[in-house]
Amino acid sequence: MLTLGSDDILLDCHADDWQAALNSAADALVAAGFVDPDYRDGLLDREAQSSTFLGNAIAIPHGTPESRQYVKQTGVRVLQFPHGVQWHDGQQVHVLVTIAAQNDEHLDILRQLTHVLDREGVAEQLANATSADAVARLLSKPAVVPRLDNETLCVSFPAKDLQELTLAAAARLRQSGCVDNTFISAIASVEPTWLGNGLWLASHPHGVAQPALGVATPADTSLSHQEHPVHALFCLAASGESHRSLLEHLLPLLDHSESKSLVNKTSAQWLAALAGETASTQTQRARVLNPHGLHARPAKQLVQIARAQAVPINVRLEEGSATPVSAASLTKVIGMGARRGQWLVFSAEGEQASQALAAVSEAVESGLGEKVAPFDGGRESLSPAAESTKPAAEPLVNDTPHAGVAASPGLAIAPVFVIRPVSFEYPQHADDPEQEAARLREALKEGAAQLETLVHDAPGGEVADILSMHEEMLDDPELHQAAIDAIREGASAEAGWWEAIDTAAHAQEMLADRLLAERAADLRDVGRRVLGVLCDVKLPEPPDHPYILVMDDIGPSDVARLDTSRVRGLLTVRGGATAHSAILARALGIPAVVGAGDAVMALPDGGMMILDGERGRVTHKPSEDRLQRAEQQLLDQQQREADAWETRFETAQTRDGHRVEVAANLGNTAHAEDAVERGAEGVGLLRTEFLFMAHASAPDLSTQIDEYRQAIDALDGRPLVARTLDVGGDKPLPYWPVPQEDNPFLGLRGIRLALTQPEVLETQFRALLMAGKDSPLRIMLPMVKDIAEFRAAKAIYDRLLSEISPSQRATDVQLGVMIEVPSSALLAPSLAAEVDFFSVGTNDLTQYTLAIDRGHPELSAQADGLHPAVLRLIQMTVDAAHAQGKWVGVCGELASDAMAVPVLVGLGVDELSVSARQIPLVKARLREFDLADAKASAQLALAQATSDDVRDALEAR
Repeated sequence: MLTLGSDDILLDCHADDWQAALNSAADALVAAGFVDPDYRDGLLDREAQSSTFLGNAIAIPHGTPESRQYVKQTGVRVLQFPHGVQWHDGQQVHVLVTIAAQNDEHLDILRQLTHVLDREGVAEQLANATSADAVARLLSKPAVVPRLDNETLCVSFPAKDLQELTLAAAARLRQSGCVDNTFISAIASVEPTWLGNGLWLASHPHGVAQPALGVATPADTSLSHQEHPVHALFCLAASGESHRSLLEHLLPLLDHSESKSLVNKTSAQWLAALAGETASTQTQRARVLNPHGLHARPAKQLVQIARAQAVPINVRLEEGSATPVSAASLTKVIGMGARRGQWLVFSAEGEQASQALAAVSEAVESGLGEKVAPFDGGRESLSPAAESTKPAAEPLVNDTPHAGVAASPGLAIAPVFVIRPVSFEYPQHADDPEQEAARLREALKEGAAQLETLVHDAPGGEVADILSMHEEMLDDPELHQAAIDAIREGASAEAGWWEAIDTAAHAQEMLADRLLAERAADLRDVGRRVLGVLCDVKLPEPPDHPYILVMDDIGPSDVARLDTSRVRGLLTVRGGATAHSAILARALGIPAVVGAGDAVMALPDGGMMILDGERGRVTHKPSEDRLQRAEQQLLDQQQREADAWETRFETAQTRDGHRVEVAANLGNTAHAEDAVERGAEGVGLLRTEFLFMAHASAPDLSTQIDEYRQAIDALDGRPLVARTLDVGGDKPLPYWPVPQEDNPFLGLRGIRLALTQPEVLETQFRALLMAGKDSPLRIMLPMVKDIAEFRAAKAIYDRLLSEISPSQRATDVQLGVMIEVPSSALLAPSLAAEVDFFSVGTNDLTQYTLAIDRGHPELSAQADGLHPAVLRLIQMTVDAAHAQGKWVGVCGELASDAMAVPVLVGLGVDELSVSARQIPLVKARLREFDLADAKASAQLALAQATSDDVRDALEAR
């Protein structure tokens, strides 16, 4: 709710025109510290797009999405103009509610103001108010809105008597937040009133937070009480006079035929009846497609179209309130709060109702003046018409490399085996909810048993961990309840279960964080497992010879079932390098290419393929010459791996003795011992966020010390480079919320976020320093853009060095920064003068330099760290560091790219930090060239124009 204090309101303002008023509003936001001065242009640009006048002499100026970069914090300033200002659309304005919004908070503020716009005389009251408190009261006092919607309905409940039905309705009101346990106790002692025609009413005023009407219907159509039939029980949470409008919904139902016909109907049908839609009412549905729902601009378009019709039109949310509102009222339409994907039900009566309904429905589905994308079946997709005209994917050309996303390195040569999406055939509806619910419960038990077996037999810790997460998903009570609710409304067990899964998965996909969004595949994987049990669908059996597995996407349970002795590689239609399928493939050491497009599903089984997981390419039906070259390459690779393993403990250096340290990237301290066994000369990147993600609150000092010590002890004197907490909007912590951001990769993350709570950073510094006693310790700060951020963190670090006795902390310690942002590479000379070392995070540096999200399903293949622009930034970083006698490491995936290793060495990189599996191979790669060769490779790469040119030139060399 929008709450305002006296400091938020500026009284007795004056302006000659609307531009002057808007400038005053911008000045107020700047003076409050909410925005930078450049936000003023955003306010003007928004008015150029559409007037922000709402009604009742109120306008709500706010910036454009592009101007959000100038918002320091969300805030509101209210300016009162007693003499009024004529707005550019001809309206008279007395109050500007000026908003600085970092995201879409202004939409919520707008909805909270709609109750003000309906009140008679409020414009004059706002103009004449003589105190800030009076203005605040006028804008902030919300009207009490009675509740009757899908959440207060409980249909086809298996009650044995009327009292149980009454308590079910009351419980639904409590779950909706309308009442508390006092109401439940009170309603249990009330004898329901017989209204006639199978309808009953129970009411009480105690324990009511919001007036509401709950509706419960029995699953048993023969249920009766005191010799009267029970068709429905209405449970009223009464509150003064504010619940009166709820009782009006009951009047149309007192007709015998109406109530009788609603027995065993769905929630949607009940809402239609409660909304007063009778046999003479014509209705039409339309889906909201606007990205931000029905906010001011599309709502205004809808209202104008509704007003132009020959008959009055009402509208309601199909799964929202049973109270329709006038489609000609801007405040009422905005007040519905309709979001993208929700269905609107328009209703009208009279001879021209059908034409009027068609006009408004067509306007909604065309976007109401905004560019929109179709929405189908709970998932973003093409509309059926567009689908039919969508060109088929171009088939793979024989003996021609086809690009995808490199997901797991390695080379595979084998015939393909394609598992096409399973078709689950099942009825949408069923007549016996109890039987369907029992079927679902049995299927859930079977699914859980399957997962338990898979966890036990899982080939690797990562697989077991993810399958254990699947067990948790399958045990989610909210999923179960959502499915059961759908079954009680008439859905089959299969349809109810998949509706619950699909809804939850779609909500996951809408998250800003790509990593979390990609986990929707896990949820659907869980859903398909249970659906397979319900439909008795078995997956096709793979061949008994080696093969490359091709699927639309590969879920963790698919990976767990893989016979790694036969699966040579993985190829998928969808997915990115950060999806679980890619993570698991890397964990198992299986070469993988993902995001290769629809064409791969058309491949015939048995066709020979070369899959290059290093470069993200597949070649179907290669020529004999290409196949022989690849087979020889594979034999050479296998021999190199065997030789590399035998020499993994040798010092990492080039053929002529130039020393380049090879260290391990670790996501968990528990893996440090394994890294040493694989030949690691230290840890070049410890991602400490694993520790923070494993706890419900920030881990305390002793917990952190114990964790870091585990890695330090395993390293036995080898250096540890620990990156401080690197989380934010793209990978948030549940106990450290950050505002929703349009682009979290450009928002509060890394050192930026840590400096907002310096006490957390201080505790981590202290823990690392104390854990690192008597061992070489390097602490690295992520996402540093310039020297100011480094100095802010170093001030804390320096203070701790002086506070903690040298006998209790690390003394061989350095403080450095990650070069992930182009600005830090460009400013490397100023940073190098004060930091102790640099480590180049090539994954993010490539992403930011090329403006390509490395998880993008279509573009990520182009996010190549060997792009000459990225290499030039690395060169600038190395030159600046060496000029100051500082060292430079590379800890991104480029460090393990066999083609890139000599280039990085030639640029002067001192350390390569790679995944533990890659350590023996990288050390072996260093021994294959000398420093002069490396420098020549680096100069050759820098002279190219594109990353493809770089790779072609290096390959030719």
